[in-house]
Amino acid sequence: MQNEADITKSRTHKPKLVLSQQGHIMVHGDNPIGRFNARVAVGITKAVGSMWCAYAFALLALISFPAAISTGSPIVIVAWIAQTFLQLVLLPIIIVGQNVQAAASDARAEGDHETLMAIHTLAAEIHQIDERHSRILKLLEDRTSHLPSSSG
Repeated sequence: MQNEADITKSRTHKPKLVLSQQGHIMVHGDNPIGRFNARVAVGITKAVGSMWCAYAFALLALISFPAAISTGSPIVIVAWIAQTFLQLVLLPIIIVGQNVQAAASDARAEGDHETLMAIHTLAAEIHQIDERHSRILKLLEDRTSHLPSSSG
């Protein structure tokens, strides 16, 4: 059974919305250096995490492709594919994908938060109605207990 402190805490709880943009405070702290570091990191991530950067990296990687092919060595060609092309091109594409997923997650979080707030509001109202009903029932019980018994 829950104790009274837990019940009181539950009654006064207000659901809060936490989005991914607010995560930088948890990572870097809420001080000038932390805010600066977060801005730099987000700025670089936005620049690198774009499809335009992926296209630029693909072009950059393709510059060394003829040299890798001209060696005729399967090891050099595989190394070029793995170390140059995939690493350069996939990095920004993965960041773009994560940004899309984070935006979808934030949208779901906002929807869930609105639903939780509505449920919380309705539950609080139901609780108030229940308390009023309990008081009414107690008053009726007190009144009926003072009435003379009508047994025949």
